[in-house]
Amino acid sequence: MQWLLSLLPMNRWRQGLLALALLLSLLAGGGLPAAALEAGPPAPTPHSFVADAVRRVGPAVVRIDTERNVTRQSFDPALLDPLLRDLFGDPSSSMRERGQGSGVIIDGRRRLVLTNAHVVDSVDAVTVTMADGRQLDGVVVGTDPVTDLAVVRVPGKGDLSAAPLGDSEALEVGDWAIALGSPYGLERTVTLGIVSSLHRDINSLGFADKRLDLIQTDAAINPGNSGGPLVNADGEVIGINTLVRSGPGAGLGFAIPINLARRVADQLGEGGTVVHPYLGLQLVPLTARVARDNNRDPDALLQLPERDGALVQRVLPESPAEAAGLHRGDLVVAIADQPVNTPSALLQQVERAQVGQPLPLRVVRGQRELQLSIRPAALPRAG
Repeated sequence: MQWLLSLLPMNRWRQGLLALALLLSLLAGGGLPAAALEAGPPAPTPHSFVADAVRRVGPAVVRIDTERNVTRQSFDPALLDPLLRDLFGDPSSSMRERGQGSGVIIDGRRRLVLTNAHVVDSVDAVTVTMADGRQLDGVVVGTDPVTDLAVVRVPGKGDLSAAPLGDSEALEVGDWAIALGSPYGLERTVTLGIVSSLHRDINSLGFADKRLDLIQTDAAINPGNSGGPLVNADGEVIGINTLVRSGPGAGLGFAIPINLARRVADQLGEGGTVVHPYLGLQLVPLTARVARDNNRDPDALLQLPERDGALVQRVLPESPAEAAGLHRGDLVVAIADQPVNTPSALLQQVERAQVGQPLPLRVVRGQRELQLSIRPAALPRAG
């Protein structure tokens, strides 16, 4: 023993002694120490919360391929040489246009998929590719252009895997945001970011015919992501991806809050149409500072109330607003006992209202504050 230890370098003396003691113990039939037996193999490295969230919602994310007939732009046949007609065909004939988007299964029993209205608008054929690769025919149950939402049913037997839905009202700026879908046809794509802003008015993005307050995120959303889910860290759907800002400010994506999407989907899923209350007002935001600047201008056409609110720019004829006695230049400062600082705040309350039921309005007209009552009507459908 002594001669063996003397051959070991000084800095390895203790290691050698321990190894020799273990060897002698094994030769004597003592086996491995109990602590070594109990430890077992090292624990596997846990996956990230993103992987866990994707595993939970991924089976419900689908790809949507569409086709529709589009009539080519017609030309005067007299201007076409017969040779060109033979080469390029009749320019007045129709062609098949293909589109692509994403969706998420929200009702497994009824086999309903939620997506964007612009993904399935005026299409003739819908193909739904499931997470497991199956390709199934889809039927558009209903669309709502005002909120850009649509419901597609996948005929067949058996339940489908539905995604868990979260609460978009519980979101805070800075929360994790995970976007799933098929951008550019690349299925099962996942991107990660945060909730960059809440209640982003879609009208400020140039969409005057929509009525939406959007979730803004820096999670990458690209063409083909439309209709796919935006998911929180717990793997719950908090929004439906709808558009991306291109050009200056690129890199910002927007999603429809799931609480609104769920209400719209409940109506569309029953085969009905979505009724949106409206007042018949064109509004612009007004702040006290802007009003003061206007009032100091000797050429100002109108003296404005120096308060924050929604300024009436136009009252549509034969509308609920006209019947309630609203005028151009009125400043709406409260609706249903809720303060109004922006047109968006007013529209949020109108969207929650019941058609035909009176809503109290508080407006400032000149130096007076008035109490009015208005009954929202159903928003007329385009066309």
